[in-house]
Amino acid sequence: MLQRLAFAGGVLAVLMGCGSPAAAADASAIVRQAVDGFVRPAYAELAVKAGDAEKGIEALCGAPSQQALNMARAEFAGLIDAWSSVEIIRFGPITEDNRLERMLYWPDRKSIGLKQVQAALARKDQTAADSKTLAGKSVAMQGLGALEFVLYGTGAEALAGKDDPYRCAYAAAIAGNIEAISASVTEAWAKPDGFAALWANPGPDNPVYRNGAEAITELVGVFINGLELVRDQRLKSFLGADPDADKPKSAVFWRSGLTGAALGANLDGMDRLFRASHIADALNPDSRWIAESIHIQLANGAADGRAASGPIDEVLAHPARRAKLDHFALVTSSLSTLFGVRLSGEFGLSAGFSSLDGD
Repeated sequence: MLQRLAFAGGVLAVLMGCGSPAAAADASAIVRQAVDGFVRPAYAELAVKAGDAEKGIEALCGAPSQQALNMARAEFAGLIDAWSSVEIIRFGPITEDNRLERMLYWPDRKSIGLKQVQAALARKDQTAADSKTLAGKSVAMQGLGALEFVLYGTGAEALAGKDDPYRCAYAAAIAGNIEAISASVTEAWAKPDGFAALWANPGPDNPVYRNGAEAITELVGVFINGLELVRDQRLKSFLGADPDADKPKSAVFWRSGLTGAALGANLDGMDRLFRASHIADALNPDSRWIAESIHIQLANGAADGRAASGPIDEVLAHPARRAKLDHFALVTSSLSTLFGVRLSGEFGLSAGFSSLDGD
């Protein structure tokens, strides 16, 4: 679980007297803008893309062909892009009922999930080929990692023919489960009296956010924790200090060639959230350079990720493309300072960088 930033100086209302526009910011307005401008539409887009992926796989199962498989894989790529944009929101409804782990069980250092997926395929486990019963199984069997293996892993070429209908049925069940999770989270964020209302209305009677500082801390923490996730957990899992130390098969989504695209979407989602929240409007004019630099570097990092799209082993073997990942690492480190020190300081928050519990 991601830990929140610590905050210094007490509630924002206490800080209003210091004369800093950032300290006196309207936390409720910033949060509402973040929710309405990014969180809700991003989750809604995820639900749409999950539905498209489910339909694409159902079409493949109904009329297997290489063209249908290619279309199903294209829909999967769209789903990964939508998920990667919004997975930076690692609190709220997505944390209920193990939804976050059910969407993406990663890293899988001991290949537990891989073995479970392979076992289901080998045994043709019918309970795994039904989205309702699949939802009660191991989290490693029902999310994006499992779906990627079924669509791209060993034996996936059989999906283009009629020799292995079970594999396609399992893929359809996983896609249906992902669509159900996405729809549930989307619905939860859309409720006018749901979690969004808690976040946007901090106060002494609020069980989650007692004051504006805690609400702003949650928002700033999205960026700090998100940057730590993509750099220290995702990127460093496969990018070594030199090419000889690279581990391409340790990368998330390496089978589908979507590693770089996912990293790019992670930073693009952060950029969209940052701009949607209008948190920069609360900065002192002399400090606006912080927001401008954040936007530029998030855009540059997203471009680096997209430039490293494709089979990750090929990316790593190409010096110029591998350099994009090195630059991605530098950009995310710079952004961690901008968010964790510069922006946090403007809001009276201490730079309490979180750990990912050893993951």
